[in-house]
Amino acid sequence: MIIYRKIYDFEIRGTSQLLHSKSNYPYTMKNLSLKTTCGFLKASMFLTVVLLTFTATSFASNVIETNFKKIADKTVTGQVIDANSNAAVVGAIVTVKGTKTSSLTDAKGNFTISVSATNAVLVVSSLGYTTKEVAVPTTGNIKISLESTASELSQVVVVGYGTQNKKDVTGSVKNLKAESFNRGIINAPQQLLQGKVAGVNVTSASGEPGAIQGITVRGPGGLRTGSTPLFVVDGLPLDNSSTGGGDPLNFLNAQDIETMDVLKDASATAIYGARGANGVILITTKRGKAGVSNINYSSSIGISNLTNPLPVYTASEFRTQVAKLGVAIDEKNGNTDWQKEITRTAFTQNHNLTMTGGADKMTYYASFGMQKQQGIIKTNDLDRYSGRFNATQKFLNDKLVVDANLSYNSTKNIRPNIGSAIGDAISNNPTYPAYDANGGVAIYQNISNPLLTFKLDKDVTVINRVIGNISPSLTLAKGLVYKLNIGIDNSTATRDFQSLANAVPLRDGRLVANSNINSNTLVENYLTYNTNIGNHNIGALAGQSYQNIFLQGRSWSINKFPITPVEPIYNPAIGQELTLANNKPSGYAIKNELQSFFSRVNYSYKNKYLATANFRMDGSSKFGKNNKYGIFPSFSLGWKLTEEAFLQNGPFSNLKLRAGWGQTGNQEIPSKITQALFTSTVGSTTSYPLAPTGSYPAGTTFSRLANPDIQWEVSVQTNIGLDFGLMNGRLTGTIDVFDKKSNNILLEVIPADPIQPAATTWSNIPDMVINNSGLELELDYKVKTKGSFNYSIGGNVTLIKNKVTNSPYQVIQSGGASGSGLTSATINGYVNNQPIGTFFLKEWTGIDAKGVSTYRDIDGDGIVSDKDRISAGTALPSIMYNFYGNMSYKGFDMVINFNGIGGNKIYDNTANSNFYKNKLAKNVNTTPAAILEATESVNNAAPVSTRYLKDGAFLRLNNLALGYNLSPKSIGAEKWVNAIRFSFTGQNLFLSTKYDGYDPEVNIDNSISGVSSYGIDYLSYPKAKTFIFGLNITF
Repeated sequence: MIIYRKIYDFEIRGTSQLLHSKSNYPYTMKNLSLKTTCGFLKASMFLTVVLLTFTATSFASNVIETNFKKIADKTVTGQVIDANSNAAVVGAIVTVKGTKTSSLTDAKGNFTISVSATNAVLVVSSLGYTTKEVAVPTTGNIKISLESTASELSQVVVVGYGTQNKKDVTGSVKNLKAESFNRGIINAPQQLLQGKVAGVNVTSASGEPGAIQGITVRGPGGLRTGSTPLFVVDGLPLDNSSTGGGDPLNFLNAQDIETMDVLKDASATAIYGARGANGVILITTKRGKAGVSNINYSSSIGISNLTNPLPVYTASEFRTQVAKLGVAIDEKNGNTDWQKEITRTAFTQNHNLTMTGGADKMTYYASFGMQKQQGIIKTNDLDRYSGRFNATQKFLNDKLVVDANLSYNSTKNIRPNIGSAIGDAISNNPTYPAYDANGGVAIYQNISNPLLTFKLDKDVTVINRVIGNISPSLTLAKGLVYKLNIGIDNSTATRDFQSLANAVPLRDGRLVANSNINSNTLVENYLTYNTNIGNHNIGALAGQSYQNIFLQGRSWSINKFPITPVEPIYNPAIGQELTLANNKPSGYAIKNELQSFFSRVNYSYKNKYLATANFRMDGSSKFGKNNKYGIFPSFSLGWKLTEEAFLQNGPFSNLKLRAGWGQTGNQEIPSKITQALFTSTVGSTTSYPLAPTGSYPAGTTFSRLANPDIQWEVSVQTNIGLDFGLMNGRLTGTIDVFDKKSNNILLEVIPADPIQPAATTWSNIPDMVINNSGLELELDYKVKTKGSFNYSIGGNVTLIKNKVTNSPYQVIQSGGASGSGLTSATINGYVNNQPIGTFFLKEWTGIDAKGVSTYRDIDGDGIVSDKDRISAGTALPSIMYNFYGNMSYKGFDMVINFNGIGGNKIYDNTANSNFYKNKLAKNVNTTPAAILEATESVNNAAPVSTRYLKDGAFLRLNNLALGYNLSPKSIGAEKWVNAIRFSFTGQNLFLSTKYDGYDPEVNIDNSISGVSSYGIDYLSYPKAKTFIFGLNITF
């Protein structure tokens, strides 16, 4: 901003400019007249006020320009169109450069705006287009054409510690913008990605609000270690641990997310070293734009219902089937649909208010969000409140740029005893009424009424989380920039379990209280340098990072609360039992540190031959002193074939070949396992009789010996890819072939040392390899017609193969079963030359003449035992696919998204423990599957076997969204409102699958000794079908 006023012979300029004269004045205070001196003092005082005012309000320093000359406002009208199709660009932002005056284009691309200068310039921007500046003509209507960023391959993608133009990226990276996200009720950002990125498998394993979302990038790479990718939000790497339960990313409001960039291969993820083996997902939140100020309010209400209840018998069917078995029916003359009794029509409210704006020197974005979501199971609620403020400020002639991000989030999760409620609902005798004659909850001695469970069992978790970082960057010289990134992520959680006292059935009250703290601090310093030397473009990065993560938890409990209207949480002092035997307090504290040094070099020759090299050295406190540091390099090359003369006039608008190789590490292992562990106890083998009488003092013994030789797991990945564009950019796509080998696998094993005090110890298995290899294909076809009709279709498919080789064990057990008589029976097993998540089971072959199950005798010894287990398939899909369609016509638009998987199986632990003939004979409800074998004896047992292993493939209509943009001018509101939008979204509308459980997208974590399990369904929270109605207004 320049403010100037003529005072005598001086020109005073505001903002950061200095006061200077038009010439070197010879005057001093001595030779000035009183009038002149007073005038000079007035000028000085005026200048002081101006400078102080601008110092306090520097964000406005470039907005105003005044010459004390009255200029009449001028109204400019025009239209914004697509440069290729001449179609109207709806919702484009038109701003008078250097002011806050702005306007939005309507459904026909038209706009009206007032300007106050004859030489005014309009800045036009729209999502998916390159921003353009246009001078205001003296007369006539103005037509502005925008170039699509897709057609010019000019999208900017976020990579580790910076950004790159998409056309220059040599690694396997996928950029997803907000308009491409999945629609519906979103609790965690992983749901936005489901089905959208080839090679990324997102599993919404539960329909519970806020439940943990499973996600892997190019398959799982470890047995005991985590396979979740690293998430980085606005430059701050997050800790994947969940504070207080639920998904660790529930704090993020989906409305605040601008883009998500998925780094898949080692050449892209190696810059994150020890945490890059499982892929990296970079989340960038929304920021303000210079010259654009608006307030946006969006609101929606969702209505959810149970999609697919289990087909258990109705009361009349139950009576018939029990009678056929020849047993007496336990009849109570009711007709109860217990699944209907525990579920409800659930409502979700979502409200968001955002304010954005700024000038050349400062931009800001502020948001406030509230989501109140009911689960479809009664008494289950999730409330989330979020606030975010992002700002960018420029100083010192734009040499110093400061980015600041701050967010506060609070969630409250109220949960019933979900497993108990579902188990009772699918097995309770349907002739038992749910309510007594007085309308109260019916109470029985021989069955559990889940409605009573809702009243007596309560689980409440409250999580508060504050995340912030400040990132100043200083230009030291041309092309040389220093950046500092200081971040903090603090979360606290309290979780209270209450079992209320009750007379019938008789039970004492109990309170269990947990508190957790997670503190994550980050300090990073790095330099970037970019230069052009003739045909050579060089970019370099070098930096250092230190991250400290502190975890702490405490737990205590009190028993024997009396029956009282005051809940234990509000008056814990009335609990009557506080003994160490039953209520011993517990706690833990963990501190993890990561010290890193990293660098990257990007090189381009003639803008067609590309090379990238990454290097990172990580030192982690999780590893012993002999192997504390790990080195992770990567290299990649690119060749823009369309820049070659022989393809200049070919059919391709873009053709780029990529190849990369790299190493990344995995440190997602328990803390302190390299250190010795001691235990202090009082006992016959540990205490010391130091006195003839009295209590013995505690003795301290080794529980685990130190192992300083534990090393990093290392993932070596090779990737070859091809990016292409045809038909002037209408058809674009990528093909990637990858091979990822994880070795040096960390596993808890039986120690070879006979004097090792621990029963098991952690060790690297040097020859064991977990291999993920596959093919990824993405296609996108966009058409923008010269009329008002535009559409796009596309999709992706991933073919992936996983295999475990060179394991020293015949089988590594995982995936224990649940239910009466089944507890801890092995379902999953890791077998050589088989995938992770393999089902290792006895093969059920049918029912014999005695009505008893028979199983295949593999070794032919005449005895069916655990030695006869077989590899019966895997829970990991061999194919993942997604396809979508977008369409817009004038003010209307539609988006549809499908996703599916195939080649995987599911173990139906729910059916195994509940739905068999012996249960029905005991007056326990079942599904018709229990009596499919007519000759089966009612006394036949149902152990874990392939009888309950089922096809898990599915195709789902994930979401369908319809929208209409109403022109404010059509209702006479254009002076106050820039845009009005109505929307309707359907979520989980259609499912095609052979699986007969609630939903095939399931996985209950039934790990054995920490070894991950996959594809087990046991009393899983059912998914809902949801309809959402939304309103969005921009002022």
